[in-house]
Amino acid sequence: MSASKREEVSSHLRYIRVELREMHQMLLKDDLLPDLNEVKEVHAQLDALHELLSDKKNKLKKDFKISNFSLVEKN
Repeated sequence: MSASKREEVSSHLRYIRVELREMHQMLLKDDLLPDLNEVKEVHAQLDALHELLSDKKNKLKKDFKISNFSLVEKN
């Protein structure tokens, strides 16, 4: 993974962790459910992270094919 993608993944994960930590504290301390918009924001960040990571998997699938249970590079 390139350095820029690694930093982008780290940024997504940092944001998600902070938001989830805040939601968890609300549940524990105030016994309140988080605002629906906050949950949607975290869900959007998770989707963006999944898309970022699945792009790499899709690229690998395009570059390689499976032949007799082993990876063979396409020409």
